[in-house]
Amino acid sequence: MTVDRERIEKLRKQTINGQSMKRLVEAGMTWLRVNQQTVNALNVFPVPDGDTGTNMTLTMQSAWNEIKDSGHRKLGDMAAAVAKGALMGARGNSGVILSQIWRGFARAVQERETLDGESLAKGFAEARDTAYKGVVKPVEGTILTVIRGVADATEAALQSTSDAITILEVAVKAADEAVQRTPDLLPLLKQAGVVDSGGKGLFFILEGMLRHVYGESLDTALMSVQPISAMNLQGALEEVEEGQDYEVVVDFLPPTNFDLQKFYGRLEEMGTSIQVGEGDGMYRMHIHVPLEKRYEPIDYIMGLGTITKVAMENLLAQMDDIQKSKSNAISFAAVEPGQIAVVVVSPGAGLSRIFASLGAAATVEGGQTKNPSTQDILSSFENLPTDKVIILPNNKNIIMAANQAKEVTVKQVAVIPSRTVPQGLAAMLALQPDGELDSVVDRMTKSLGAVQTGEITIAVRNVEIDGVRCQDGQVIALLDGKLIASANSVEEASALLLENAKAAEHELITFYYGEDMTHAEANRIADLMRDKYREQDIEVQEGGQSYYHFIISVE
Repeated sequence: MTVDRERIEKLRKQTINGQSMKRLVEAGMTWLRVNQQTVNALNVFPVPDGDTGTNMTLTMQSAWNEIKDSGHRKLGDMAAAVAKGALMGARGNSGVILSQIWRGFARAVQERETLDGESLAKGFAEARDTAYKGVVKPVEGTILTVIRGVADATEAALQSTSDAITILEVAVKAADEAVQRTPDLLPLLKQAGVVDSGGKGLFFILEGMLRHVYGESLDTALMSVQPISAMNLQGALEEVEEGQDYEVVVDFLPPTNFDLQKFYGRLEEMGTSIQVGEGDGMYRMHIHVPLEKRYEPIDYIMGLGTITKVAMENLLAQMDDIQKSKSNAISFAAVEPGQIAVVVVSPGAGLSRIFASLGAAATVEGGQTKNPSTQDILSSFENLPTDKVIILPNNKNIIMAANQAKEVTVKQVAVIPSRTVPQGLAAMLALQPDGELDSVVDRMTKSLGAVQTGEITIAVRNVEIDGVRCQDGQVIALLDGKLIASANSVEEASALLLENAKAAEHELITFYYGEDMTHAEANRIADLMRDKYREQDIEVQEGGQSYYHFIISVE
């Protein structure tokens, strides 16, 4: 970054009040959003769930929405509002930990009218402590390590300075160094050849604040290309901005001197929600643009290389279709006052109907690449006519947000730590709506261990983990979250998964097929498995989940 010394010296003489903090928060959010896909691409496993950048961006967006119209001039009041917005908008483990960082910071500066170096360092220290306390089993090599590095470095820097800008400079440098150390602390990161995504996201937030102080641009991403198979085009529909009328996707063969940073910067002049992917020498560009600019990306790319495919969709029509599909009637269980209501996070319409048939009172849309916020989960049960609620997150990256929703309601809420859909379905079979809450929770929790979960999807990157090597585009199989096989077809991967699960020793195997698979194809593969497992009951159900050909339950 370029440092304008004259500008910095003027800023050092100004007080940092609540309104100054608002501008810093906006800058941090903006820089994170610009580099969102870079963070998303830092995915350890080759599965399509690289959404850390999206989760952290949406968490920061919620914080910003809380303060954007605020007139608070007292620093402590503004920090409290940021923390509140981040808390309610927190998504995924990274977003929840980020909200805890803001919570700790706000607690440290609650009585402050303005910010100086000492209070900034104390804010980082309390942010570190609160974030670590908020995680049951803290893991080093994550965002926790980065906030600890920031806090330790800024506390030490107080011995030589009390200037807030200097402390922020120390924080950014420490965050960068801590991010680079994460692979040495977490072997999975080293195996995958990446740094921690949550830690990198926190670095971008702090760097964005410093870039604002320096007067640097917050428009051009430090963008690295991601695999085409990792591009989350469906998730991009969650962030349609006003005035962006069309979605444009272009596949093209780039020139030999292709400059990705220049390419990305030019696209930012046209629209938003930009993603760039690469695979087998071909590039894919995704962008949302206004009506009058819908042909600009196509014309621009045509002047760079050879276009092989163009897709253009009306975003309003797409959003309409999504809303219509969501409104397909699902008959949820009626709940009486005093009964137990179960709220389920579900990744697909078919699975939502199954959960409803088993007694769920409400579902929250969510799963891989789409983690619901604390507010989303809270809203799902706040208006139910009972004060006894059980939440089934059904995804390891949603459990923390569910627990956070539990903490901000007056209702009696229990979170059963279901990490997969089959675990959630097994828990539903133990539900007794008229039972005593603690005993029902105990029974449902014990049922989680009665099922194994298999997942069949497409690898989004080349990697070798735990001795299993896969290539971008290959079919992969995961058993209870562990990568166990790569294959050249869905049926081959399914067979390998059932073999590893020792399916012959179990009674029931259920294939929940995803939105990109037909019932006939799912049945064809299930029939192949029936030929091998003649003593087992093998069922096929519509799941409707994205990205995963099959979610498989073995019990």
